[in-house]
Amino acid sequence: MRNKLHDITCINPGDAAFAHTLRRYLHDQPPKAIYTLGNLNILQTKPLALFSSVKCPGDIILKTYDLAQELREKGATLIGGFHSPMEKECLTILLRGTQPVIVCPAKSISEMPIPAAYRKPLEQGRLLLLSPFDDKQRRTTAQSAYYRNRFIAALADKVFITYAEPSGKTEQVCKEALGWGKEVYTFESGYNKQLMELGAITRKP
Repeated sequence: MRNKLHDITCINPGDAAFAHTLRRYLHDQPPKAIYTLGNLNILQTKPLALFSSVKCPGDIILKTYDLAQELREKGATLIGGFHSPMEKECLTILLRGTQPVIVCPAKSISEMPIPAAYRKPLEQGRLLLLSPFDDKQRRTTAQSAYYRNRFIAALADKVFITYAEPSGKTEQVCKEALGWGKEVYTFESGYNKQLMELGAITRKP
């Protein structure tokens, strides 16, 4: 099952629904439009961004599972790309709950196949797909993934980075979000020493 183009809502910068936080934080490279599928009202629930690098240490993996289950039970709204293995595991846990979730692919959503796990949450109005990319961006690239993560951090009320590979793109997003004045959280761990030194808060939001 694929999306049909008429299911997608395009929000332009001049529209009232266009998030002012994108203008504020991404003023150097704001999206030309936002493409949405699902319940747009979820954006008003102060979502928490969740990031994890592709390679994640074992003790961080266990803590991240516990965090995802706790946030699901609390009914917190999560926003993320849910692309790395750990992020995908978190999304699976979240979709089993009843809380809202915002998924931001690093490509166009106009022709993206809708996973079976998304269909019921979409029908229930608790899932929102968001993308800053038009139909020319048909596949995920390192560049589109990095911009997507900046887009997520700009939209989020707070940010939780379970693990960021030293000097990697996720660490760069952490630095930028902290520079914006956002609250960034991480797990207290020797693996996250560089995030703590940057100013990430070692407690749960």
